[in-house]
Amino acid sequence: MSSSYTDDLRLAHLLADDADALTMSRFRATDLRVDTKEDETPVSDADTAVEEGVRRTLGRARPRDAVEGEEQGRSGWGPRRWILDPIDGTKNFVRGVPVWATLLALSVEDEIVVGIVSAPALGRRWWASKGEGAFAGKSLRLSQQCQVSTVTELADAFISYSDLSEWKEHGRAREFLQLLDECGRSRAFGDFWSYVLLAEGTVDIATEPELDMHDMAALSVIVTEAGGTFTSLNGEAGPYGGNALATNGRLHEDVLALIGDPG
Repeated sequence: MSSSYTDDLRLAHLLADDADALTMSRFRATDLRVDTKEDETPVSDADTAVEEGVRRTLGRARPRDAVEGEEQGRSGWGPRRWILDPIDGTKNFVRGVPVWATLLALSVEDEIVVGIVSAPALGRRWWASKGEGAFAGKSLRLSQQCQVSTVTELADAFISYSDLSEWKEHGRAREFLQLLDECGRSRAFGDFWSYVLLAEGTVDIATEPELDMHDMAALSVIVTEAGGTFTSLNGEAGPYGGNALATNGRLHEDVLALIGDPG
């Protein structure tokens, strides 16, 4: 690695190592504590402990950097900001489903330049840094570069999403169902998994109608460094529009034409 973010990416891997050790120690634990937040989503003691641990380490290693986490909000100010989702897929985590991950990204001057997704129960990790490509594997040394697919027709495309009910809640179920009908294959892998599969080239389209920055930041740089396109449903580049459409790039305009939100 030769980018100016090499040290930051190495730190992200160390943070992910610590997060993995903690989450795996609590996964399927009989004494796991789960509460319900104001938005009716669950939060476990593992979510809280991971975020606290990441914040402690960043406080020592990058004391001038800001941190924005799902559970504790934003602390600190400045051009460099770490964005954390301690467990993406908490509902899976608390039910014992092994599809969940820690997501961590670094934003510099509001541009996402480093991202890492670590899914220890799947034994896999994905990461990227600006200008250096995206990779997947078990570690920095045991990895392969990611590349999106070359599919050019919706009829041949594989789309992954999270929950049809979310599209209904946003009044866009008709448009989304039309997209599913246009695609050759659809599955609801959900959460981070849809997007990292897209980066690996095994899925061609991934989309959700409502997401927060911590859900998208790490995924956006991984997808784009793998050669894909990541925008909001109104075509705004990056993880800034409150929702997400990621494709291999070749299909992006066709998908936007079906489910894009011009408003």
